[in-house]
Amino acid sequence: MSHATLEHVNYSTPDPEKTAAWMADVFGWKIRWQGPALETGFTMHVGDDARYLALYRPSKNLKPVGDTYSRKGGLNHIGVVVDSLDETEERVINAGFKPISHADYEPGRRLYFYDDAGVEFEVISYSGGRLAPYTWKKLYDRGRHPPL
Repeated sequence: MSHATLEHVNYSTPDPEKTAAWMADVFGWKIRWQGPALETGFTMHVGDDARYLALYRPSKNLKPVGDTYSRKGGLNHIGVVVDSLDETEERVINAGFKPISHADYEPGRRLYFYDDAGVEFEVISYSGGRLAPYTWKKLYDRGRHPPL
């Protein structure tokens, strides 16, 4: 089986510039591209050299999503792997967000928070002796599958 890698996720946000700014502060990401988008909207690509989030603002007002966990095709959260959960949590708080929960289970520690557009983020650290560093490809090759 050939290997596939997730390159980007595109989601709608009312203020891509504001979102890109806090992502740069919290995750150390950079703006890779920005410009006109679908139906006279605007998009910013924010991430690293390999992967990014496409932050799309349509020309019309966005409607609230509601409970994404009960919607077909709902975006429930975005998971971001970091080296230090504690340092990143401090940056999350300094950016004005409040962690809503923490968890510590194999294969890593994590925290969750909502940004100002209502998007939930899961921040994960695999450091500290928990199967780190590893890749899901190595586990997949041994018969383990990533959780869905």
